[in-house]
Amino acid sequence: MGFKYHHMHIVCSDLEQMKRFLTDDLGAEFIEYKKFGTADGAMLSLDGVRINLRVRRSDEKITQNSLETRYGYDHLGLLVDDVDAAYEELKAKGYKFFITPVDTAEVRMAYFRGPDELLVELLKPLSA
Repeated sequence: MGFKYHHMHIVCSDLEQMKRFLTDDLGAEFIEYKKFGTADGAMLSLDGVRINLRVRRSDEKITQNSLETRYGYDHLGLLVDDVDAAYEELKAKGYKFFITPVDTAEVRMAYFRGPDELLVELLKPLSA
């Protein structure tokens, strides 16, 4: 049996804010609004990867603290041409970085939090 990546699904408190973040600030393409069960949502594409967004369903209780390390989803890693330029652009838009651009053994990277504390890594391999 073969497995292929299909999509990421993000539950967000404000659909329009998350959509703007992904399209305006990160360059995703808006595809369409869509219902996911009873919840309003939207479909986007970022570099060919589908991202589904939806708000909380009326019968759901959101309890997980995204500021704590936990099992499961950790962060969204985005390859960029220039980590420093992306850092400056996003910082000018008001995003707070908790790891500013730094080199590791393999990549130059930076980390910030988007809407709903969505953890995002910007990275560029040092060998490229």
